[in-house]
Amino acid sequence: MNHRIVTYNVGRILLVEAALLVLPAIGSIIYGEDTLFAFALTIAALAAIGLISTHSKPEKTSLYAKEGYLIVAISWIMMSLFGALPFVISGYIPNLIDAFFETVSGFTTTGSTILSEIESLPKSLLFWRSFTHWIGGMGILVFMIAIMPKTERTAMHIMRAEVPGPTVGKLVSKLGASARILYGIYCVLTAIEIILLFAGGMPMFDSIVNSFATAGTGGFAVLNNSIEGYNSLYAEIVIGIFMLIFGVNFNLYYLISKGSIKQALKSEELHWYLGLVTASVVVIALNLATTTYHIGDSFRHAFFQVSSIVTTTGFSSIDFNKWPVLSKGILVLLMFMGACAGSTGGGLKVSRVIILFKGFARDLKKALNPRSVETIKVDKKTVDENIVKGVFVFGASYIIVILASCLIVSIDGFSLESTFTAVLSCVSNIGPGLGHFGPASNFADFSAFSKLILSIDMLAGRLELIPILILFAPATWSRK
Repeated sequence: MNHRIVTYNVGRILLVEAALLVLPAIGSIIYGEDTLFAFALTIAALAAIGLISTHSKPEKTSLYAKEGYLIVAISWIMMSLFGALPFVISGYIPNLIDAFFETVSGFTTTGSTILSEIESLPKSLLFWRSFTHWIGGMGILVFMIAIMPKTERTAMHIMRAEVPGPTVGKLVSKLGASARILYGIYCVLTAIEIILLFAGGMPMFDSIVNSFATAGTGGFAVLNNSIEGYNSLYAEIVIGIFMLIFGVNFNLYYLISKGSIKQALKSEELHWYLGLVTASVVVIALNLATTTYHIGDSFRHAFFQVSSIVTTTGFSSIDFNKWPVLSKGILVLLMFMGACAGSTGGGLKVSRVIILFKGFARDLKKALNPRSVETIKVDKKTVDENIVKGVFVFGASYIIVILASCLIVSIDGFSLESTFTAVLSCVSNIGPGLGHFGPASNFADFSAFSKLILSIDMLAGRLELIPILILFAPATWSRK
């Protein structure tokens, strides 16, 4: 394995993070806060390590899949460690494990928090906290590919390890250009949401950070009661719609921008995504209407929470922990499914769910008629058997990681509902769970050990298991 190329690329990522930290540092100056030293010290440490790691370019620049996975996994861990330092140094989250959990939750766009009094944080730290969502949503390494020269082979291995979904494709012939297109769309959509929220009466700072959290489908709020704290139907509608927008495969937006609207609207994954969202909203709204909720409020809260959970954003407009069992059961299923491949959302991804369902149907037909030859088609195109196999392996691995983590975290003694949904929430990068860790609570009561396990779960979920799991494989570190 080419260790030098791994160190070199991780160093470049740390330099990028140092540059990104300049923004909240400027914010601390603007607002006259006591966090400037914490940001400055973190930037200096990142710059020093980054410059040392990149002082000379490796002689061997070849990079293969294993190196690509390692670069992604190590970069995300290092980014989270250094990203936690402003919280620790400033004293607002003095415990390193708590700060690491919070920062991992930010970069992985999970939105789980250990904070009970969010509004007491300085605005510069609140900005950095939400900015990590925006950075992690599209992927920091995709950003690096967009702004730095890199060979196609190197870029492909890195994008394959970081971009969510069963496949990674190019929008145009060059991956660097593809990355720039993705980030261009990402920036435009974020800017539109900021303008709409500000036009609706939300303060500019809140409009910016809430848009960051929506774009990254992360869910870090700046109010203790999340979006519920604004008590604004307009804000809920705008954020709810944009959560769904950022849960769509960004390739479709590129097609729309090129005028291929009909081709984009034919996407089978999009049909499933919108169909499942609509069905979930209707069923939950009708279920809530049988309780104390007015029919209008039922649809309002059902739409917002379905949008939040299916896109794995995690914002809350109400404490859905108090909903009927049927409604909570639907939300748990949506936690598993997640958003579309190629979006900023987490979960299994809708495209994988489609392949899993069609794969089960095909195997059932083959059991009844062993001589039949059936293929799986998505968008009227035959799916390669290697992709089908990969989806089934990923699904099984996903379940194994969740169950193993539940077993470990259960040492803390919380209820099965609380433990299971907390782990599922972290692996699927959602944020709130049910029970003790519902939207009105936080993850502070977990032990330090459990927080580390859940931090690994968040990283594994965001990077789709392999980059993190490969760190624990002995063959990864072999020089053979």
